[in-house]
Amino acid sequence: MWAGVALLGGVGALLRFGLDGFVAERAAGSEFPWGTFAVNISGSFVLGVLAGASLHGDALRLACTATLGSYTTFSTWMLEAHRLGEDGSLALGVLNVVLSLVVGVGAVALGRAIA
Repeated sequence: MWAGVALLGGVGALLRFGLDGFVAERAAGSEFPWGTFAVNISGSFVLGVLAGASLHGDALRLACTATLGSYTTFSTWMLEAHRLGEDGSLALGVLNVVLSLVVGVGAVALGRAIA
């Protein structure tokens, strides 16, 4: 189990790094943190699919906790929202929080429905 968590946690972190960079490059010039948004929404969708597939036990721990736990990022999301407010873009910071919550919950619901 420990080796699986370490391996899948590394995979999730690398996937996050890759997608965040890919999206951020294409959104260059935008103050909104589109990379983190894309990572967290896609992770929410996959979490919904896995929950809808009724994973449990070790499969749940490995897929959701290890892989998605390292793929998605609450801390970066909050840091970016905070920095937007500090930099005078309070409306964008609030939009980041609200949009991420609304779209994230919708992505989980869609994933569950699909599964």
